Amino acid sequence: MLKKIYIKNFTLIDQLDITFHAGFSVITGETGAGKSIILGAIGLLLGNRADSKMIKMGEKKCTIEAHFDLSKYNYEAYFEELDIDFEPEDTIIRRELTSNGKSRAFINDTPVSLQDMRTLGEQLIDIHSQHQNLLLQKEDFQLNVIDTIASDQKEVAAYKAAFQQYKNAEKQLAELTSRLAKAKENEDFLRFQYNELASANLVSGEQEELEQESKMLSHAEEIKSALYQANGLLSDDNAIIDQLRTVSEILNKVTSVYPKIEAAAAKIGRAHV
Repeated sequence: MLKKIYIKNFTLIDQLDITFHAGFSVITGETGAGKSIILGAIGLLLGNRADSKMIKMGEKKCTIEAHFDLSKYNYEAYFEELDIDFEPEDTIIRRELTSNGKSRAFINDTPVSLQDMRTLGEQLIDIHSQHQNLLLQKEDFQLNVIDTIASDQKEVAAYKAAFQQYKNAEKQLAELTSRLAKAKENEDFLRFQYNELASANLVSGEQEELEQESKMLSHAEEIKSALYQANGLLSDDNAIIDQLRTVSEILNKVTSVYPKIEAAAAKIGRAHV
């Protein structure tokens, strides 16, 4: 229930302090008396857009504050979520505007975001305009009216807690299902790799042989050229000793990449000595 509203330096209002009592309250006045200004101030507590032009001319700051009695309503969980002290008998919502365009929102003197103020304010205050009767067609509004009349706050709180547990369990199930699907994909991939390795019939030490063969193939032209030169020199009968020395030098250059020729190179080297 709205207990009190305090307005200071808002448009034409210097300072206004209204206390409401239990039951039905009516504010009346002639056109231009300021009824709409009061509604405009309350609208700021609902998170409506603020403008520095709303501040009374000549003033630097505008304050709108409302006090509520929430002792009959279950808002403890909401305040715990916002990490704000819950004062059920005197909950205070305050909005401050400054002439430099800044706007600050408070709940029980704790700074909050405008969205948090809007969320709470919309649950505490309803402003009914000309066409607000259309709300009667909305299921959420109808359920809220039924819950209010039935005073079933405890049952609603229990249902919300159970529903939240259900949603958490549903989320965990989705996460586990996703993890299981990924694990299945990994299993298929690992099984494929295993089958590929098994079908390759790998032998211990084969990698070194393959690396040596790859090294030899990458120097194929160099080896071919060396063997071609050596064969040409050995086919020439002139100055055979000198030819053997040259052949030995040529072959020794490729023994690191073609080990099979190492023995032949060594024999030729000993022959010319």
